[in-house]
Amino acid sequence: MNAAPPLLEAEHLALEFEIARSGEIFVAIRDLTLAVARGSFTVVVGPSGCGKTTLLRAIAGLIPCARGRLAIAGRPVSGPGDDRAFVFQSPALMPWRDVLGNVIYGLELRRVPRAAARARAEAMIGLVGLTRFARHYPHELSGGMRQRVNLARALAVDPAILLLDEPFSALDAQTRETLQLELLRIWGETGKTAIFITHDIAEAVFLADRVAILSPGPASALLDEVEVALPRPRTAHTRRDPAFFALVDRVSACIGRIDPLG
Repeated sequence: MNAAPPLLEAEHLALEFEIARSGEIFVAIRDLTLAVARGSFTVVVGPSGCGKTTLLRAIAGLIPCARGRLAIAGRPVSGPGDDRAFVFQSPALMPWRDVLGNVIYGLELRRVPRAAARARAEAMIGLVGLTRFARHYPHELSGGMRQRVNLARALAVDPAILLLDEPFSALDAQTRETLQLELLRIWGETGKTAIFITHDIAEAVFLADRVAILSPGPASALLDEVEVALPRPRTAHTRRDPAFFALVDRVSACIGRIDPLG
């Protein structure tokens, strides 16, 4: 029986952009080949400046490909699409809208009928555990709660691929670990394909089915891929498993051969 084709494929992908001040062309990624299976959780790590966020923005359709191929379900990525949603490092919530108003916003832009949009938004608010706070405004929420709203807003539009750019990096360690568990629960319940950027190797191993390691920038490429065969569901006990530490050491050793994380 043939394996299912990957949902996302990058083949010899190159990403570059012009530096406005000088007019020079900056090559962020020179040659990257990567396949992401449908329903999987892929984490991308690498040194600062290696093009992790640039890659995520290209998948989102916000940056054009300079060379090579980038496709979702066999169709070339030519711009933003309903099949992708971006969870940014900063929630960037609208302060004049409550939780429900922020989560429903993307559905309003897509002209989803009001009743259906409200039902969908309320379901996603419930999924991230904020039903009691649906009428609260961003300034009334903790940092972790605001990031839950950010995630609910992305999920509300029902994307096939969830793109997460270091969404927990600004949170304290305890909140971060709690939200890692919550993200895995939500990912498991929704079946989305997740591509997650982080500088934290332990976070990468805890979340991922596979960790993709980029080489130093500029002009980065895929240095290595590490399969994470830890059983799911992952729990707090996973972090104390010797196999977990071995995988963290393996990824760290790979990155340590090139440059420490910034």
